[in-house]
Amino acid sequence: MSDQAQRLREKLSVRSAASSSYSSKTAKTRVIAVTSGKGGVGKSNVSLNFALCLQQKGQKVVLFDMDVGFANIDVLMGISTRRNIVDLIDKRLSIWDIIERGPNDLEFVAGGSGLSQIFELDEIKLHYFFEQLTHLHGYADTIILDTSAGMSKDTLRFLLAADEVILVTTPEPTAITDAYALVKMAHSQKYDIRFNIVVNRAVGGKEGKVTGEKLVLVAREFLNLEMNMLGFIYDDVHVSKAVKKQQPFCLAYPRSKAANCIRNLTEAYLTGGKEANTEGMKGFISRLRVLWK
Repeated sequence: MSDQAQRLREKLSVRSAASSSYSSKTAKTRVIAVTSGKGGVGKSNVSLNFALCLQQKGQKVVLFDMDVGFANIDVLMGISTRRNIVDLIDKRLSIWDIIERGPNDLEFVAGGSGLSQIFELDEIKLHYFFEQLTHLHGYADTIILDTSAGMSKDTLRFLLAADEVILVTTPEPTAITDAYALVKMAHSQKYDIRFNIVVNRAVGGKEGKVTGEKLVLVAREFLNLEMNMLGFIYDDVHVSKAVKKQQPFCLAYPRSKAANCIRNLTEAYLTGGKEANTEGMKGFISRLRVLWK
């Protein structure tokens, strides 16, 4: 009984905070899609720790697990979620009903095992899904979408609709090749798409910087696209240790090389001139509607 009362208080608290945000915030919610050219490069880990570091810098963040087939943000945090995006649609819940809280009270939304159904919704369910997402307009400073790796049509929709994209790769040739292929595909659909490059599992600072700079130069020369090298993360044993402990590495090992790197690239993101025009969450939903037709 006390458990139910606590959940009710938490739910009311979230709704109250949401309501006050609409009237008190002038800044619009920014939507960032995190992706990679191939799986296994640590994309979800980057998404989670980046979200936590943004929060530590005073940003209000909501992290969405949109990785179809491999939704695992909750696993990385060691949390058994009660509700997810699939429940939102199938049970006609509100967006506030499915927001969970993770480490340091990070707000996140789990994907669920049936997440792929989202991309096959009929018009009525799709409208309801979009309507619920619209409620987040002005609620958070940043919405982070941890999308699927690769170049699926569904992932591409999120990349094209987002305000900007964080592209995670590793120095491995296959990862770099797949990352560039994804950039080329997305750029062909949206010429001014904004990419930020994060090189994960770099053996040293030189390897991390050179890998990112090569991608930037190739995109500039062959696509006439300017991309931003956001930063790199060391290949650090503490990351795998944190994964086994089901804790974000920036919290489990705050003095590790990897944690220092994620803080550095977060700082670079916040000070790197990201003040491009945005229509907030409503603009993101508006673009998604068009892309879904």
